[in-house]
Amino acid sequence: MWFAIAFAAALVLSAVLTKLEIPMLVRLKTGQNIREEGPQEHKAKAGTPSMGGISIIAAACIVGLVLMRSPNMWVCVLSTVAFGAVGFTDDYLKIVKHQNEGLNPKQKMGLLLVFAVALAIYGSYAANGFVMIPFLKDLVKFGIFYIPFAIFAIVAMTNAVNLTDGLDGLASSITALVAATLGYLGLGSEGLFAFALSGACVGFFLFNKHPAKLFMGDTGSLALGGALAAIAICNAHLLALPIAGGIYVAEALSVIIQVYVFKTQNGRRFFRMAPLHHHFELGGWKETKVVGVFFGVTAVLCALTILIF
Repeated sequence: MWFAIAFAAALVLSAVLTKLEIPMLVRLKTGQNIREEGPQEHKAKAGTPSMGGISIIAAACIVGLVLMRSPNMWVCVLSTVAFGAVGFTDDYLKIVKHQNEGLNPKQKMGLLLVFAVALAIYGSYAANGFVMIPFLKDLVKFGIFYIPFAIFAIVAMTNAVNLTDGLDGLASSITALVAATLGYLGLGSEGLFAFALSGACVGFFLFNKHPAKLFMGDTGSLALGGALAAIAICNAHLLALPIAGGIYVAEALSVIIQVYVFKTQNGRRFFRMAPLHHHFELGGWKETKVVGVFFGVTAVLCALTILIF
């Protein structure tokens, strides 16, 4: 019952806050700058207010604080805010500079690493270095390998969610499913936060679906990645995250493959464009079709995750 309450409360609060923040973001001139090298159809989105992820963070964290039951909940809330703060700084600098670059890669990665290390160290104590293994459905102690493994997983996930946030409603819809799956698997206080995060994503999606009235920006995408990683660490399901969030993994891998092939094959491209969602767009798929298919794939992956864990 409490999980349903957390989901519903965050959904309503997120929807209300998102509706209220749209005119505020417009007045603050937070309009999105569209990459020149991106699909031509996306240029029509220029000027759409960004930084909308503030409402997702606020809704999930407020509900989480109200339902606070353990230190794990505090860690999930603080992780969401911390990683969201990195994204907010990046978004703010983009607005000030009037371009599509905020923090440079070293600055962003450095900040993400700081918070990832802190979260991994907490996980080594909270979960005692244990990770649930798929199919075995049992906990295995990672020992000295836990912290470096967790750091890699956290940084990889935050960046992967960030790369996924490129189409109207894509990151918000997928994350709603993945968060709910982690919540179902955890069923602890972090499970409550997971359902709150899922509800917050749904509330935001109502305004972020095509044609989007606002974007979550790095403020939202980095916060979502950090939140998912924190939930997975607190309930010892770090390995469930890349399975349920297989689309995140595919998006990140597409960028890695594209860059590698481009640099080693004299400028040749493996995909039409990376991340992966742009590859399908340039192949003739409508934006809504890409989002629908990726959502469907995520639903299957989430069902599989529940079965094998």
